[in-house]
Amino acid sequence: MSARTAALRTASASVVAAAIAGTVLMPMTASADESNPGALKTTMSAPVPSGPLTRGGATETFELTVANTTDKVSSYHPWMLLDPTGASPLQQSDVVYKVEGLTAPATESKIGQQDGEWQGLFYPAGKNSSAGFEIPAKGKLTWKVTIGLGKSYPTTNGDFTLRASSFMGEVGEGGEGSLTFKTDPSVKTGKLETSFKNAGDCKGVPANQCREMDLTYKLTGDGEFNEALAVNLNLGFGSDVQHPNLQVEVLVDGKWIGYGTTDPYNFMLPTIPKGLNAASGEHAQHLRFSFGPDTDFKKSTEVTLQATIGLADGNGYAFAGADTKFQLAPKTTTPTSPAPTSPAPTSPAPTTPAPTGSATTAPVTTAPAATTTPATGNTPKPTGSLAHTGSDSNTALYSGLAAVLIGLGGAAAWFGARRRKALRG
Repeated sequence: MSARTAALRTASASVVAAAIAGTVLMPMTASADESNPGALKTTMSAPVPSGPLTRGGATETFELTVANTTDKVSSYHPWMLLDPTGASPLQQSDVVYKVEGLTAPATESKIGQQDGEWQGLFYPAGKNSSAGFEIPAKGKLTWKVTIGLGKSYPTTNGDFTLRASSFMGEVGEGGEGSLTFKTDPSVKTGKLETSFKNAGDCKGVPANQCREMDLTYKLTGDGEFNEALAVNLNLGFGSDVQHPNLQVEVLVDGKWIGYGTTDPYNFMLPTIPKGLNAASGEHAQHLRFSFGPDTDFKKSTEVTLQATIGLADGNGYAFAGADTKFQLAPKTTTPTSPAPTSPAPTSPAPTTPAPTGSATTAPVTTAPAATTTPATGNTPKPTGSLAHTGSDSNTALYSGLAAVLIGLGGAAAWFGARRRKALRG
């Protein structure tokens, strides 16, 4: 049994079904409502025609048969799990999917993305997607399933396995049928490696009052990302305060750009442009952190920094990331000493003849140096280019990917509880 299926079976079946449906469950028929966990076994016939799938090419079909191995009627809530290989998550349009009933009642199908993964559902026509089928005691039902690759199927991804399970636990352990689909051209699959590097104090600033570092990323394997990638920073602090007032800046085209947000624990960084591939090597976003003048921190504290990366549009579930910790102190105010006095000059200062006419010359003032002030909302994403380091990455893939959100379109819950507590005021 996969970890994903095992984790799901620990949840309440009614909660899972409600999450998938995205609405309140309607009562099912008495027989289908009867619990009969592990009663079913699924089998999948060989695909027709045989051979690898191509992007935007012909589809293949196979028969899915669901048999009830017990003497008791059992409900069946279909859940087709696609286990991909490759660096990129899948969008709904990346895989062609359709289900028709053969010996089963009229059927409708849809694609879901619980936990950011591609999942196929099907259910009785005209009913909610949480509705199930009834499999008679010692009986079986059969469906025809169509599968193929959309034109947008990522070039970073290769073969995949499709498993026939159920989201209410009716398929017994070891009773899942599965098929592996080859893709053409074949792909050497890799991953997006990310890490924090080169952390240190900002030049000319007292220790710990300003920290700089690089968020690096590179793709391994074949293909490229045909979509831009969104980069999000999530922050935690060693002490609980109402207003951390952390200043986040990114070096873009040689200039430090400040990033502000109404949520002091989440910052969106510039997107990684589409087209990232292994040949482009390692890239870096240069980051700078300091506490602003309105911070509640009075002394040095530990900052926990997590970077998460997902597709910029559609399925934005975070699939890569890195984390780090560092000490950061508020800026101290240096007492101003009186300016030294100098003896009066022994010789008179040269004089300048007064201009003729009534006009007077206005004194010349020097404008203060511009400062970068975070906006109240996320600053628009710069279009400038970020740095390219060209070095290899010793990556620590994000070790704490978010807790599972049971429901379609689930997303990472980075620091959710901590953020709610800190933002209570």
